[in-house]
Amino acid sequence: MPLLFPEELADLEEQLLTGLSAVEDRLRAEIASDYELADITGRHLVEAGGKRFRPLLVLLASHFGDPKTEKIVPSAVVVELTHLATLYHDDVMDEATIRRGTESANSRWGNTVAILSGDFLFARASKLLADLGPEAVRVQAETFERLVIGQLRESVGPQGDEDPVVHHLEVLADKTGSLIAAAGRYGAMMGGVSPELTDQIADFGESIGIAFQLSDDLLDIESEVSGKTPGTDLREGIRTLPVLFALADTTLPARLRELLSRPLPNDAEHAEALAALRVHPAMDQARDVLEQWADRARERLTALPDCDAKTAMDSLVDSVAYRKV
Repeated sequence: MPLLFPEELADLEEQLLTGLSAVEDRLRAEIASDYELADITGRHLVEAGGKRFRPLLVLLASHFGDPKTEKIVPSAVVVELTHLATLYHDDVMDEATIRRGTESANSRWGNTVAILSGDFLFARASKLLADLGPEAVRVQAETFERLVIGQLRESVGPQGDEDPVVHHLEVLADKTGSLIAAAGRYGAMMGGVSPELTDQIADFGESIGIAFQLSDDLLDIESEVSGKTPGTDLREGIRTLPVLFALADTTLPARLRELLSRPLPNDAEHAEALAALRVHPAMDQARDVLEQWADRARERLTALPDCDAKTAMDSLVDSVAYRKV
């Protein structure tokens, strides 16, 4: 698949595509199991596809050092296995029926099998980590802690007088940003990049990760242009950033406030709320926050040496901030 980087990065893009192909092969090898059910369920989301955004960042970060070291591909596989494992668990918690355009594991095999399938992938990631060294294990443990805390915070919601917008952004940092930060850190670490620059690359990863999820918040409302089903989060009563900004508006009409405060399984009410939210200033407010995180990601790039990987990362920020799919 083309990565859509600028034309002058054709050589780097070819290297990245080769690296991603190696990651895909290793990923499929690592999830193979002699036990048929574990083999089938473990392959379920891998075969459903995905952007492989996290492995891509591992590979890109390694280009600030030596991208040919043998630990690059395994560390990219660790990150993707971890990401996939969390999706199995998320779908159980969200009672999701569809994931990546196919039937979710919990819908197909039940919650118990879905949870254990996620655990299976975590186990395979841990097995790989054992060969990558204690510092890699430490990064994974710290990242996993943040993933769990983020999920806990999302589950219980804002507490006391906690600002819902601040709470939402902190949840995104833990649930999404932390693993993308780990992807950047692994690529830099395994490529032999200095600790100082590794920290900058990890911070870039977290910032672009938050921007990526905020872009999802907006796409969920604007998504008719991309062919996606619009307003999925809105229908389920999930309060993404545009909804939170709208609810904070003291002049918000009572009817819209009532609609945004609950799930909307009714098609007519869902369409009504979606149309009203699309023209509300909350959309511009959410876009401003997205651009702030994109700018923060770009700022982290200034400390990095000029090279094709840096140019590609800058291009990646634009593709995340202004993506349509």
